[in-house]
Amino acid sequence: MYPKLKVVIPSMLLGWVVLQSSEPSIARVWNEELLDAIRIDYPAPTVHSRNLFHLSAAMYDAWRIYGSGPEIAYLVDLRKAPADATAARNEAISYAAYRILSERFTHSPGWTVSQAAFDARMAELGYDISHVDTAGDSPASIGNRIARIYLDHFVEDGSNEANHYVDNSGYAPSNPAMVLSFPGTNIEHPNHWQPLAFNHLVLQNGIVVGAATQEFLGSHWGDVQAFALNRETAYNIYEDPGLPPLLGGYKDQAFRESIVDVIKFSSILDPDESVWIDISPGSIGNNPLGTNLGMGYPVNPVDGLAYQPNIVRLGDYGRILAEFWADGPDSETPPGHWNTLANYVSDHSQVEKRINGTGELVDDLEWDIKLYFALNGAVHDAAIAAWDAKEAY
Repeated sequence: MYPKLKVVIPSMLLGWVVLQSSEPSIARVWNEELLDAIRIDYPAPTVHSRNLFHLSAAMYDAWRIYGSGPEIAYLVDLRKAPADATAARNEAISYAAYRILSERFTHSPGWTVSQAAFDARMAELGYDISHVDTAGDSPASIGNRIARIYLDHFVEDGSNEANHYVDNSGYAPSNPAMVLSFPGTNIEHPNHWQPLAFNHLVLQNGIVVGAATQEFLGSHWGDVQAFALNRETAYNIYEDPGLPPLLGGYKDQAFRESIVDVIKFSSILDPDESVWIDISPGSIGNNPLGTNLGMGYPVNPVDGLAYQPNIVRLGDYGRILAEFWADGPDSETPPGHWNTLANYVSDHSQVEKRINGTGELVDDLEWDIKLYFALNGAVHDAAIAAWDAKEAY
């Protein structure tokens, strides 16, 4: 029914891993459409974590409507029993996704390209985009209704979507901007952020801004409606990390050591340094949860043999890591990274698609629907918690 999707994941200096999926689920199709739209939009991880979650939740509700399982609705609680549940799910999910993405990317610099892609996808699937009814019981109408409910419900969620997500918290930097074209520095409060003033700013995905001074984007994001986060009062910080190290104050030595660590990591980016390391799975990886302390794997679990060394320059390895996570041109931003990684794992031949790792195998659609809902609920909340702490400290 759908075209093959090709998933390409950078594997450091080992080359590129390419996996093929012969017939992706409709949820995967629209997840990929959203990731493509993010890649040509402004690089705003907070906004896109929200887009990813709302699309995922809407697809989940559309999927649930045509089932009889124990799943609980998130926002739209309906049940229908059509003759062909698969066809109804595909249609309702597609209309919901199409309407949400079409509205959310209206102000994107890549809007023309993205909207054309959304239109083309609907045409390829055989769905009529002129069907805008939200009151009927057809899968198309139900999909349109779900989209309208989601769009209307979350427009007042604290993101300031109606005003293009502009900060409305009243935040102002305590340091004057550093003009990059001037020599020297002038920072009055070293424990606070200092904006940079550019003569000619080009965003990481190639969008030309011109002369501009950095702003704290999303200083209000801690007040956005979360998925599963809770706090006792409006004055509490979600997942409070505590006071950070301060120069000349709390944990002064830790502050200084962290600056030295940054300098050390920067030093390994020099491509002329003749330092070589082994980056095979036999030497790196296998990290204890929450750490980067792994010493690799003793053998390949597939063939039982030791991994062959893969010797590369330390500088090359460091730059590949930095460039991947720096989100350069065509980046789907950090929340999108987790989706590309999840899709990669889902496509792996050894994955058994069992919810929570137990029970019966589920089909690709149920797997993707529940994966995106859980993953992007977590990613959305992570953005809220992170920006909440940023604003507070």
